[in-house]
Amino acid sequence: MPQIDTLLQQPHVASLVATYSHDEVRRALRETLDQLRRDIQGGGVVGLPDFASEPFAHRIADRIKAARQPNLRPVINATGIIIHTNLGRARLAPEALQAMDQIAARPSNLELNLKTGKRGSRYDHAEALICQLTGAEAALIVNNCAAAVVLALMGTAAGRKVIASRGELIEIGGSFRLPDVIAQSGAELKEVGATNKTRLSDYADAVDEDTAVLLKSHTSNFRIVGFTSAPSRNDLAQLAAERDLILMEDLGSGVLIDLAPFGLRDEPVVADILKAGVDLVMFSGDKLLGGPQAGIIAGRADIIAGLRKHPLLRALRIDKLSLAALEATLRLYLPPHDPLARVPVLRALSQPLAEVEARAQRLAGSLAAVKGVDVEVMASAAYVGGGSLPQQDLDSFSVVVASAALPAETLADRLRAGVVPIVGRIHQGKLWLDMRTVTDDELPDIVAALGAIAAT
Repeated sequence: MPQIDTLLQQPHVASLVATYSHDEVRRALRETLDQLRRDIQGGGVVGLPDFASEPFAHRIADRIKAARQPNLRPVINATGIIIHTNLGRARLAPEALQAMDQIAARPSNLELNLKTGKRGSRYDHAEALICQLTGAEAALIVNNCAAAVVLALMGTAAGRKVIASRGELIEIGGSFRLPDVIAQSGAELKEVGATNKTRLSDYADAVDEDTAVLLKSHTSNFRIVGFTSAPSRNDLAQLAAERDLILMEDLGSGVLIDLAPFGLRDEPVVADILKAGVDLVMFSGDKLLGGPQAGIIAGRADIIAGLRKHPLLRALRIDKLSLAALEATLRLYLPPHDPLARVPVLRALSQPLAEVEARAQRLAGSLAAVKGVDVEVMASAAYVGGGSLPQQDLDSFSVVVASAALPAETLADRLRAGVVPIVGRIHQGKLWLDMRTVTDDELPDIVAALGAIAAT
């Protein structure tokens, strides 16, 4: 292998320094030589390239261009998982994108009261909307739901006890476990009941003078079925009121409208939870609500007033762009808007099956002209995702792609490596592209990507 300094003196390589930085060219050369060594040692390459040639310089330039590409990139979600955590969860509505653009481009009244000309609060901008949509007395927005839970517990139960059912001590993504969150809040967890059965008397018997909170957690990402029971929210609310305790619920996903008409049950509506007497409910902005990442605390005004004064709030506060997107998304739930049509997550959930099939047929028809690729439209199952409704699926249609020249895994790898990465799923040895999570304007990119792969 030649020395890097020697390669830098080759005319074609040296010319790259005029376009890119010296450090970038040196780094690309080193990475290319390291890769060559590995390939030769592994038997994948026989012989060396012409290091003085123009093609070798192009190879270095391509590596530099690839390194300059943003790491965080938009992708096409063809997995059939609507709220895909690894793919950024909720797709935002155009109104939310426009709101973010406007607030990012110019100064804003983020913390200025325009009426008085004095300092205002970022927490005021969307509070009235949340209260209107949920029936809450007050609301507070932080940067995610885990932060909302930590803040709520620290502000109400630090140094005291929190009672929770063993069957609701959940673990969310990234190995974050509710008992650990409670411990970090400075509260002491008191587990009651059994995994499958917890009675109201279990809660009542565990209450002592150090108890501050009854905590209910919605098991949004798993279900315990069979011989089970749990007290109702109304019963827990009555117990909390009698013992002067706070009843709070970590809802997780958080939905503002009833999804039962679309066959999706067991996901409680935020307003119904508050009507049942829960004092505080915490939920996410970027799941079933269909907005940006945010953690929303809604409920009693006196408790939330205390949380606003907590010193941790500044570390957990929501940023101005997420706040703008959240406010714009919430407004889509108000008349005359139809959230099922305007909020992308809800549109994907409620989209008629015939429309999904029609999209699949259009894509299959466009791919018919691509040589070396076989496609067929197949019925499939889509999922809500985001830790919501784990046992329920949605009828869907997928375009199933196969290539005689490429295994499904290789085809999937190349689609992810494209200019617009496309993420599908492999099933029965073929690549499935689910059309419930793909939009009409993304179809040309899929056709172009598969066409480019077939041409190589």
